[in-house]
Order: sequence, then structure tokens, then C-alpha cells
Amino acid sequence: MVTFPQLRSLLVLGVALFLSVSAPQDVWAARVNVIRVDGVISPGTSGYIVSAIKQAEKDGAEALVIELDTPGGFDTSMRDIIKEMLASPVPIIVYVSPSGARAASAGAFITIAAHIAAMAPGTNIGAATPVALGDEMGKAMERMAVNDAAAYMRTIAERRGRNAKWAEEAVRKASSATEKEALQLGIIDLVAPKLEDLLKTVDGRKVETAKGEVVLHTKDATVERGEMNFRDQILKIISDPTIAYILLLLGLAGLYFELSNPGSLLPGILGAIFLILAFWAFQTLPINYAGLLLIGLAVLLFILEVKVASHGLLTLGGIASFILGSLLLVQSPAPFLRISLGAIVGASAATAGFFILVAGLGLKAQKRPSPIGWESLVGETAVVRTKVSPEGQVFLKGERWNAYCEEGAEPGELVKVVAVEGLKLKVARLQKPSLSEPTSAERA
Repeated sequence: MVTFPQLRSLLVLGVALFLSVSAPQDVWAARVNVIRVDGVISPGTSGYIVSAIKQAEKDGAEALVIELDTPGGFDTSMRDIIKEMLASPVPIIVYVSPSGARAASAGAFITIAAHIAAMAPGTNIGAATPVALGDEMGKAMERMAVNDAAAYMRTIAERRGRNAKWAEEAVRKASSATEKEALQLGIIDLVAPKLEDLLKTVDGRKVETAKGEVVLHTKDATVERGEMNFRDQILKIISDPTIAYILLLLGLAGLYFELSNPGSLLPGILGAIFLILAFWAFQTLPINYAGLLLIGLAVLLFILEVKVASHGLLTLGGIASFILGSLLLVQSPAPFLRISLGAIVGASAATAGFFILVAGLGLKAQKRPSPIGWESLVGETAVVRTKVSPEGQVFLKGERWNAYCEEGAEPGELVKVVAVEGLKLKVARLQKPSLSEPTSAERA
């Protein structure tokens, strides 16, 4: 038999279930995920955006907003991002912001691929002509790359209902447009000064996603900002050509110190880690292997300088090879794919200064008298013990030596050793010491 407390519990549960089913949807707070993408579209950026799209789906977000400001980037990374955008069940809004930002090259593709494309005042989009990663492409290869990119841009624009003709011109003619022009031409959907304005404007709009038509509820949505994880941050940093170049130099420096001082371990371990990271970054960069070989030759010449007495010739050759290799290492018409000239100048100057110092110290060491053996006595000061006329005895480093002096010397005088001939010293007069102060040799 059902008791009264049990009946009351069942009644409360039933009311709760009824309210949960019948409550209007806008009672529950909507959520919009927002990420910020600045700089080059690289493998790290690709991983960041793809992860954000998946996270937005997992969170049940109303939309994912990508605040974009980029000069362009790598084709493979761009295509990975667009594939995920086209397959996303969550509406994706690309917002080119803040004022002064741009969606150039790969950024234009990504903006046009969004379910909703928006721009802030004072921004621009376009200039999507593909460029060669390394040396200039031949005419045939250039035509193939442009045709491929133009077809890809056109199909994206047509799928999103945007101006496909202008989108193709952005590839073939490197056309660009301001936010006002882009809105008039049907390239973007709206211009919004701030993110809050954007979310209010798109509220209630219908977009076609991978799971069908979706109505946006973003007016009073809670904004959740996502940050790039540690892995993607590392990938983004080391994909920068200047950072990759510095990692290469640090790796080579570590190996140099390990080979110069076997058994140090730490320089060798760190050098190996830096080299692995540098070579990973070089996979995505337009590396000129002649430049890489010249830098390797420079390191070899520096190591040989330590082992072989070349009087600085190997160092000079190494410096020349290092500078030429640095200038040739990465070549591309795209500014964001080139090593900073300041980094090359600074690294070359530091490397040249270091090895010139090492070579100078090596030459100085070679000219220095031997610290052991009879040769070490040349240049030392002795005290005459018995009259030297021209032969006699002197006191040197606690020992009596037979010596001769062409001009002769009296007992107590200071003489300088100018040569060692067998067991006899050849000395020259200096000056007679003061009677009031004992000489350093006498004190010894």
C-alpha cells in the first residue's frame, strides 16, 4: 500500500518533470563559445580551431565565434580548419576584429567558409592569391596553384551563398575589400562594432549546418572564452620562422659545447631537443637546404678551430659560411614566412664575436711561454749570488744555477733570464736591488 509520504514524493517528481518539459527554451541560458586567433594560420592555429569546434559541440553551444586577425598562412592548415567548419553541427561565426585587423589570404578563405561572416569597422578582407613557399614557382605550377585555390574558394562561397565571383577574383587578382565594400558585395553578412552588437544582430537568424537548419539564440547568451592549450601554443610558437631559426642555432650551439667538452651532457641533451623542435618546424617552412648545409659547415669549421691551430682561418671561414647560410635558409615572397633580418644580424654578430674571441684566446695561448720545462724559465728574474764575469751563479726559484752574462754582474744584482742552454742560464743585467728591501727571490 502506498503511504502518504511516498505519494507526496511522486507528486513532486511529476510536477518537476512537467515543468522541465513544458518550460520555454529561453528560460535556460544559452552559451556562445569565443576564441581569438591572431597571427599566421599554422599547424598550431589549426589544432586550436579544430579543438574549439569540437568543444563547442560537446558544450552544446549556440555558436562558436572566431575573432580573426591574420595575414594568411599555410594551405594545409587552412584546409584542415575549413573541413572541420563545413562538417560542424554548431554554427560558426567568423568575426574579423578589432579595427585594423584583416582576413588576408588564408584568412579570407576561413571567413567565407563561416556560417556567418562579420567584420568590425576599419578592417579588410581578400588578397588570397597563393604564393610559393620557397623559390618562385614556374609558370605551369603557378597556374595550377592559382586554379586550384580559385576553384576551392568558389565552391566555398557558393555553398555559403556568398559572392562567388568576387571570391574567385580575390584569388586570381588578389582583390581586397574594406568591411563596407565586403557587405555591399555580399562577401560578408554584417558589420558589427563589438562582439555584443554582433550577438544581438545574429539572434534569431537561421543557418544551415551539418545537422540541418539551426536558429540562433545569442542575444542574452553567456560568452565563454576559450584559450589555446599548452600543446597548441608550443606548436604556434615554434612554427614561426624566426623562432625555428633560433632553435636551430641553440641546438647546434649545444652540440658544439658537448663535442668541445665531452661528458658535459646537459649541453648535448638540450641541443638535441632544440634541434628536434627546429626540424619539426622546418617541415612547414620553405627551407633552402643549401642554407642549412652552410650553417652545418660553419659549425664544423668552428669545431675544427678548437682542434686545429689555423690562426683564425677556420673561424673566418665558419663566420662567412654561417652568415650566408642564415640568409639563404628560408626564402619566400610572403613576409610571414621569412626569418627576421634583425634576428639574422644579431645571431651572426653574436656568433662571430664569440668565435673571434675564442680564436684570439687560442692564438694568445699559443704565443705564451710554456708553463713547464726549461722554456718556462725564460723571462724570469734571478739574483746574482757570485760574481758573474762572464760566468758565475744566480739564485732562481729557490735553486742555484750556473749562468753567464756578457756584460758581467755583481752579487745582489737582478738579472733576467734570456735563454736556457743546457744546464746554464744566459742572463742580462737589469738593476741593482735596494739594500733596504730584500728581493722576492731572497724572501723565497
